[in-house]
Amino acid sequence: MRVCLASTSPARLMLLRQAGIEPETLAPEVDEDAVVAAVESAEGRTLSPAEHVLLLARRKAADVAARLVEADPDFDGIVVGGDSMFELDGEVLGKPYTAEAAAGRWRAMRGRTGVLHSGHSVYRLERGAAVEAHAVAEASVTFAADVTDDEITAYVATGEPLHVAGAFTVDSLGGPFITRVEGDPSTVVGMSLSTLRRLVSELGVPWPRLWKRLS
Repeated sequence: MRVCLASTSPARLMLLRQAGIEPETLAPEVDEDAVVAAVESAEGRTLSPAEHVLLLARRKAADVAARLVEADPDFDGIVVGGDSMFELDGEVLGKPYTAEAAAGRWRAMRGRTGVLHSGHSVYRLERGAAVEAHAVAEASVTFAADVTDDEITAYVATGEPLHVAGAFTVDSLGGPFITRVEGDPSTVVGMSLSTLRRLVSELGVPWPRLWKRLS
């Protein structure tokens, strides 16, 4: 069965590959800031982190699913969309983008625990018909209290934390600075595989059908 990942995230692609799935990838054409701003303006409130990531995951998956159906009405498979953000003391921490912001994040996070929110949206496409299932997964992350300023400077200099939610990874260079993860560890990498399996099952697709060797 075909699988399309509605993302260009290397971490999400790696997760699916490690789980035996070799997806196609298609970047969603979604203005994330504009989508969130429009919903918050219409509803007159600020979305919670869980609402935020679920909204964007659903919009991304919906965009790619619609484009796939238009381009190939016979597409038979699933589309997977996701979005993540890190929350610390009620403050949402997205991608820092600059070295200065990333270093400041790490000085604030060391010795503390935050929550990674990950939105998931899965579309089952079959002969032009589309059915969706969605969910949010969360995992708490605790950072080592003894991370030094020199370690932070060296980590930020690698560039790794600049373009990831929360300015950290658990599966690469940032891993040694994290002492505890509560919840599905893959959530922190970029997508909860257990949540994804549940959503796929809700859509009537047995998880093993997605494995590359059984396609």
